[in-house]
Amino acid sequence: MNNKIVAPALIIILLGAILGGFWFSYKSAQKQEKDYNAKILALQKEISFLAGSASSSQSQLAALSPNEINNRQQVIAKSQDQILTDAVAKVTPSVVSIVASEDVPNYKVVYVNPFGDDPFFQDSGMQVPEYVQNGTSTQEVSAGTGFLISADGYILTNKHVVADAQASYTALLSNGKQKAAKVVFKDPSNDLAIVKIDGSGYSPVTLGDSSALKLGQSVFAVGNALGQYNNSVSVGVISGLNRSIDASGSELGTETLTGVIQTDAAINPGNSGGPLSNLNGEVLGINVATVQGSNNISFSIPINGVKKTIAFVLGK
Repeated sequence: MNNKIVAPALIIILLGAILGGFWFSYKSAQKQEKDYNAKILALQKEISFLAGSASSSQSQLAALSPNEINNRQQVIAKSQDQILTDAVAKVTPSVVSIVASEDVPNYKVVYVNPFGDDPFFQDSGMQVPEYVQNGTSTQEVSAGTGFLISADGYILTNKHVVADAQASYTALLSNGKQKAAKVVFKDPSNDLAIVKIDGSGYSPVTLGDSSALKLGQSVFAVGNALGQYNNSVSVGVISGLNRSIDASGSELGTETLTGVIQTDAAINPGNSGGPLSNLNGEVLGINVATVQGSNNISFSIPINGVKKTIAFVLGK
């Protein structure tokens, strides 16, 4: 009799334990879902605030103290600076200065009788200075920029940077080393050239997609500014696309360039042949010209139009 009574009791207790377990699991799942939804909501609010979206209400902003707003603005600014510095650090090891050297005559001053051998003036004692050649010496005559496009030493630059057939060229690497550079290709229709240095293990740039450029997009230029300040960095935006210009002032004379990128990033003499890059550290153009006397109106050749040339020269 007792066994018959105990058995149902055990069944009731066991069933109660099972139902209790289900109830506990159900409540636990409800709590997890609630916590998860709360985290999602908080994250959405944070993203909305950081992005400055229209969904950020005045009440949300008013709930923050001036110090909290300032702190968040500093975090955002620091992140933007870090993006730029990371991109610059990615590109600059691949940028080189290209220096042209040439044998130029040396002169010295001698004093001679301006009347030559005329006997009438032999005793006049008159002497005038005159320059006469006294041998030659090798001197730097120009400087520009280029950037490595392969690990085995191929460098892309402008044709006008290496236009002097009588000059010898030296590539100054970002690590301070100097390498003799040989011109291996000059584009017959564009202001582009490729030079080669000996060695391997170099850090080439990453080529981006210049067709994806947008007006107002942030970019930066790197180059040997004024032929003196290698790896100078200037920051700007894309000011125009698909421009046509007549470039002059180089040994190539006047040249018409079409489809070029306009930027307000400062491109000074000596920057020619250097990269124009985005904030991912991808090269989008080759800096080629600037408008003299303007307030930072400069131009770059889109990298997409150069990729086939690179592949041809590198045999890829």
